[in-house]
Amino acid sequence: MKYAVIAAGEGSRLVEEGIIEPKPLVKINGETMIDRLLRIFLENRAESISIVVNNEMTVVQKYVQGLKLAVPVNIVVKSTASSMHSFYELTPYLKGGKFVLTTVDTMFREEEFAEYVLEFDKSTDIDALMAVTDYIDDEKPLYVETDDNLDITGFKDIVYSGARYISGGIYGLSDNALDILKNSMMEGVSRMRNYQRCLVENGLKLKAYPFSKIIDVDHAGDIEKAAIFVKR
Repeated sequence: MKYAVIAAGEGSRLVEEGIIEPKPLVKINGETMIDRLLRIFLENRAESISIVVNNEMTVVQKYVQGLKLAVPVNIVVKSTASSMHSFYELTPYLKGGKFVLTTVDTMFREEEFAEYVLEFDKSTDIDALMAVTDYIDDEKPLYVETDDNLDITGFKDIVYSGARYISGGIYGLSDNALDILKNSMMEGVSRMRNYQRCLVENGLKLKAYPFSKIIDVDHAGDIEKAAIFVKR
């Protein structure tokens, strides 16, 4: 499986709250967030790992450029307008089969991630497997609309009657999704949530995969919350 990490955010809210380390290098239970993801990817049959970081985070650039892993590591240094644009910069390394994309601050249980990757790897009749959760602790959650079979029918910015799941920020995607990404960029679409809407609008088959809980580390208080949640 190919893996990709968006580590290009500025982490401005963490800085405002007194966290001086760049977000990818913030430690959760003694392990940086970027190292945690890389370790988990390697434990789940990674064939390559691609990482995008921004121009301003020179400390993060040096850190990832010094990585020595058992698989190829592709690094893109570029500041972009949104996470969708960062994703686009990684596309040369993701073509030809399935891949899993996430952001550096997405915290999940390792065993659930392993089961998710296995499910996506063996799937033959879907274009994407999207992590979702009914744990809602996000300032601006993206609600995921599904049918009874967990086929995704839409994405909503505002809570609706019967809403259960929100996006977990882990995306299992295929080549078809890269074609839609290219078209979305040409059409001026921005933000991952709008890109996901484009996937549905273009008729791709998206399946939801429920995780019990996923935490994004956006605030200083989220660091301790995440540490307790993922402690092994």
